[in-house]
Amino acid sequence: MTDADSLARRVREGDLRLHELEDHADHDTAASARRQLLEADTDADLEAIGSYGFDAEAAESAIENMIGAAQIPMGVTGPVSIDGGAASGEYYLPLATTEGALLASVNRGLSVLDDAGGVTARVTKHGMTRAPVFRVSGVADAAETVEWVETNGDRLAEAAEETTSHGEVIGIEPYVVGDSVFLRFAYDTKDAMGMNMATIATEAACRVVEDETPASLVALSGNLCSDKKPAAINAVEGRGRSVTADVVIPGELLEERLHTTAAAIVEANTRKNLIGSAKAGSLGFNAHAANVVAAAFLATGQDEAQVVEAANAITTMDTREREQAAEASESGDSETVTDLYASVSLASLEVGTVGGGTKLPTQAEALDVVGVRGGGDPAGSNADTLAEVIAAGALAGELSLLAALASNHLASAHEDLGR
Repeated sequence: MTDADSLARRVREGDLRLHELEDHADHDTAASARRQLLEADTDADLEAIGSYGFDAEAAESAIENMIGAAQIPMGVTGPVSIDGGAASGEYYLPLATTEGALLASVNRGLSVLDDAGGVTARVTKHGMTRAPVFRVSGVADAAETVEWVETNGDRLAEAAEETTSHGEVIGIEPYVVGDSVFLRFAYDTKDAMGMNMATIATEAACRVVEDETPASLVALSGNLCSDKKPAAINAVEGRGRSVTADVVIPGELLEERLHTTAAAIVEANTRKNLIGSAKAGSLGFNAHAANVVAAAFLATGQDEAQVVEAANAITTMDTREREQAAEASESGDSETVTDLYASVSLASLEVGTVGGGTKLPTQAEALDVVGVRGGGDPAGSNADTLAEVIAAGALAGELSLLAALASNHLASAHEDLGR
């Protein structure tokens, strides 16, 4: 087997290219050779990058030209009790981040949510999408293509589903713009995030469209999907999993633990997350839901670029009045207590528990912490559980930040934690 020094020398001499090293040595040796080259060419010291705790071959499907690993601190939040459509019981949520105070804030929120009786969460919609764009000669051909698609959905679904043992077509929505026809395919991808699955399946369906209609495929992705970009269609129609988490928090608990009131939190949410976001033209009406989602994605091996879609979240806060017996009252009179209803709805949370980065050792262990590594029984239940746990974490983050703002404690909290 070739050693790292020999590989590095052959690259310098032009005998090998960087991406060819694994053909001549094991994956760890190839990574070592690349580090040698970079250290010589850049004067960088790559000792830390080269200190990773897994077999480099395990990362083959996740990275090319590997030199090592980016090690991000990982912490844990929770536990919190979740009553979900898939999640049931107490869950921890591991988060990987370099933002100080984030986990402390989320953990504070989860503790309050748990003391309030736990979180209710539901995945309300599934649908990983891929939207190819076709060229036609004009609107007449566009109409002919759309009519054929609408009457032959079963045939397209059959062609698409022949490429996968797991994916299922759940809808095909046509859109016409002049001489362009877009077909937005939506798939139930079970426990996989499913982007690659949807792409391969859609390509097979496109061949049928080209054979049977005047349309010619221009691009397998026409950006109406829409992947890894801010897009109103994802905020409205959803992509991946649409998931909502909510809770009612007693007013006494808010004052004791968060040092504020339901009315103050509701006002902060309305003026900041709703009015402020509307004025900014934002697609997300929330405080920092993407913060929790990004940290959860890094910890559990999700596609971190899809945090863009996950930011399509709406946080709602409202007061709920409750009558309770007045303390130390001999007359039996009651008093009105104002509780807080809080929710976060993530329209397009794209997560999976099989495939992609979930196979990496660190990320697989993080999925074990949640209890969702691999395929679920029934299929899709593990990814649904992960979505509901992440939604609970996002709700905790929203509650904690809004409470800090409402009580004017945000700056002091960062200062106290030395961040």
